[in-house]
Amino acid sequence: MAQVSRRSERASAFTRNVDWNLFRTFLEIVEWGGISAAARAMNRQQPSISAALRRLEGHLGVELCERSAKGVELTAAGNALFDLCAGLRAQVNRMPLEVAKANGLVDGAVRIRMISDLVSPLLDRAIADFHVAFPGVELRLEVAPWRAIIKSLRTGDAEIGITCDSAPNMALQYVPVMREIQQLYCGPGHPCHGSAPLHPAELRHEGFILTGEDEPDELEHFRRRYGLGARTSGFAETLAEVRRLILLGVGLGFLPTDVANRERGDAACWPLLAPELLPSYEVYVVARASESLSTPARLLFNHLRLAIEAEQRG
Repeated sequence: MAQVSRRSERASAFTRNVDWNLFRTFLEIVEWGGISAAARAMNRQQPSISAALRRLEGHLGVELCERSAKGVELTAAGNALFDLCAGLRAQVNRMPLEVAKANGLVDGAVRIRMISDLVSPLLDRAIADFHVAFPGVELRLEVAPWRAIIKSLRTGDAEIGITCDSAPNMALQYVPVMREIQQLYCGPGHPCHGSAPLHPAELRHEGFILTGEDEPDELEHFRRRYGLGARTSGFAETLAEVRRLILLGVGLGFLPTDVANRERGDAACWPLLAPELLPSYEVYVVARASESLSTPARLLFNHLRLAIEAEQRG
């Protein structure tokens, strides 16, 4: 009985004395793969991150990770703590949502900028659920090229973006939603319609429909590798209009597979490349730092993050 009492006293002293920010720092170290990377991500000096890790290990009385050439490797105790900290962060993320619900109606507006024609049932469900929970929040949805979205988030012209980004910015928060895959298509009147998959280089002399600023970097690099798009036969700012021009026979064009698959039957866009060659990229929900978000935007971002994490867990 005395032993149980001593354990309870130690646990109580730990809760009183530990700096809860140490748990967040520990998560950043693990998720960024090392102390230096975590320091850059948190905009702090490396010695302060190292000191924070040592303080946390001192509170717990165990070693949490070992440094290696690859960064840090978690001990058994570190793995156990990481799982607990991830759960703790999820609970903290839910706090604004639960408090707002308990406090009654939240109102205001959130400006969301997103890439065109994104197909994501998960996001659709999450946004619909958010509206049910917070009907007083006005959602202002704008379609824009991905580079313009990132720029508007950095400058504060938008609070939340749904976009790709080939070079994520450390000043922004990113939650990966899905991987979008691009395929090259022709229309029903093209000689290749109905053919077996072709090598990309066989199509380098074809006229292409391009999208300018809306083209992901990964797709641009793929085109340039095989000499595709040197001859431009059309241009469109949204994927829906790219699809229209492909179907009209104006030229070949790349589309996300989910967008193209909306069309069925003989009039559908025809895929030209083998699946193993297709370029792809991550699509994220992106937001400014939490402290710079309005209350409705912070609630929406946390809601979307929790919905995405719940889906990914299974």
